[in-house]
Amino acid sequence: MDTNVKQAILDGRTALGIEFGSTRIKAVLIDDAHRPIASGSHDWENRYENNIWTYSLEDIWGGLQDSYAKLAQDVQNQYGIPLQTVGAIGFSAMMHGYLAFNQEGELLVPFRTWRNNITGQAADELTELFSFHIPQRWSIAHLYQAILNEEPHVRDIDYMTTLDGYIHWKLTGERTLGVGEASGMFPIDSETVDYCENMVQAFDRLVGPRRFPWKLREIMPKVLKAGEQAGCLTEEGARLLDPTGTLRAGIPLCPSEGDAGTGMVATNSVTPRTGNVSAGTSVFAMIVLEKALSRPYPEIDMVTTPSGDQVAMVHSNNCTSDLNAWVNVFKEFAESFGIDVDMNTLFGTLYNKALEGDADCGGLLSYGYLSGEHITHFDEGRPLFVRTANSKFTLANFMRSHLFTSLGALKIGMDILLREEHVQIDRILGHGGLFKTKGVGQSILAAAMNAPVSVMETAGEGGAWGMAILAAYMNRRAEGESLSAYLDGKVFGANAGTSMEPKQKDVEGFESFMARYREGLAIERAAVEHLAE
Repeated sequence: MDTNVKQAILDGRTALGIEFGSTRIKAVLIDDAHRPIASGSHDWENRYENNIWTYSLEDIWGGLQDSYAKLAQDVQNQYGIPLQTVGAIGFSAMMHGYLAFNQEGELLVPFRTWRNNITGQAADELTELFSFHIPQRWSIAHLYQAILNEEPHVRDIDYMTTLDGYIHWKLTGERTLGVGEASGMFPIDSETVDYCENMVQAFDRLVGPRRFPWKLREIMPKVLKAGEQAGCLTEEGARLLDPTGTLRAGIPLCPSEGDAGTGMVATNSVTPRTGNVSAGTSVFAMIVLEKALSRPYPEIDMVTTPSGDQVAMVHSNNCTSDLNAWVNVFKEFAESFGIDVDMNTLFGTLYNKALEGDADCGGLLSYGYLSGEHITHFDEGRPLFVRTANSKFTLANFMRSHLFTSLGALKIGMDILLREEHVQIDRILGHGGLFKTKGVGQSILAAAMNAPVSVMETAGEGGAWGMAILAAYMNRRAEGESLSAYLDGKVFGANAGTSMEPKQKDVEGFESFMARYREGLAIERAAVEHLAE
């Protein structure tokens, strides 16, 4: 047992980050050197109910309490002490979505997550109104679509927020949101680090004739940037987080953030010309810009870093879910022969097999569209695998095609930034489940981007670690110290990760695969039209 760590826990020289991912809620406790010293997690899954991708409130609170309880037990097991306090706490979650509450704090309609593509009319109309691309996933698109649908709950809205904003509100009583997460609700003005005022006024004018009892700013969270304090854990909040009564109230909380923001922090990608790719259930690339893009693009979302700097975000709803399903089929196959399979070994074996395949996947084609995909204009998806009689149907090519297609939609969006807007990127960091098998996801992303890709050992800690760092930054930053300077000087130092250059053969192979991918979208569309859910 490390006695220094034990003393840091007792003294409250720690920070706690908890992140709600799509399939896992993870809690990470770090010491004053930003090292993870305890963790806990809870697996969960979204539900598809009444044509809506959602999680219930019971799922949310049960998952939060379980992940925290496992973290507290980890502290007890390692250091022999109960977890009674921490220096600071921060919450993050998958970005976007729609949670609307009335004056009594009651949820008006089930949580509508980022995965829903049901706001097309609203997103298009707002994009035209603002001359700014509004994605279907954004909270404002969900709100306006509910207005267009004449949903009766809209009149009763007292507060609209995202998942991490909801958790933060219930634990502190504060209606706030970190600017990076807020930029997934409504466009942000980086000069004021607040919602774009002219767009707020334009929206209020648009819906004015409907005579709602609220104005937009009245129902949205207050925007805060990294380093600001966003309230303290209340007695009620402490019991919500830790029903055993061990955790004390009064702990300061930093602004909650989206998983995109915590990914930027966890990979030290918050300065211009840096970027990161987070690849798991969904996949997104975040590129911090030197200057604004020349025009809006429907494939590219404009969001911000946790400090408010402009970021071009390319987001694909589908990444590894279908790939994971195929790996589970191979697990079943092995178990039918009485072979006990370790999943890490199975993933590693199959992923490495992909490196043996033909550069262009031997003519195979797949789409991992479990849900719709806005970059390629699908409201629904159907996982699909297709080949010709002459394709080279081998295990290596099969696995390679599924790894390639997990980045297919992302590649279409990134090509706009790199080829049309000539965005310069000095460094791309990869993190998330796709990169767990050393060298495989990294080499495929390098081929897709035709750029060097780095992976850090610490990136495996993920967004919960990034959120803990944001909590620590609030407590420990020097006067005027920027988030970028704090990360460079106090968290990462000389750690730039392990870099991998793209191989020309793989770059050409990926381009060949993408030509087939674009051509085959008509097959995917036919599957959606003719194969009912």
